[in-house]
Amino acid sequence: MKRVSFVAVLSMVVVMVVVLSSEVRVAKAVTCNPTELSPCMAAITSSAPPSSTCCSKVREQRPCLCGYIKDPNLKQYVNSPNARKVVSTCGVSYPQC
Repeated sequence: MKRVSFVAVLSMVVVMVVVLSSEVRVAKAVTCNPTELSPCMAAITSSAPPSSTCCSKVREQRPCLCGYIKDPNLKQYVNSPNARKVVSTCGVSYPQC
């Protein structure tokens, strides 16, 4: 009887360790949509400081920036000195594409 309960407890411990150690962290998928950066338009087209909403969107869209830089219609905005300043001010490193 002791042997069976020991094996049962040991089995439960092993299962718990496996479950806890194999926790899968699922990252929120980013939908690349340049219109998400519209709160940054004033800061990108002028010398206005970026808003907190702008910075939040820049951080959210960070994985998409290289795609925007490679897009001929967006490149002039995303690669501009003001856009680089906005990205830097928001604490995001400008991508090396």
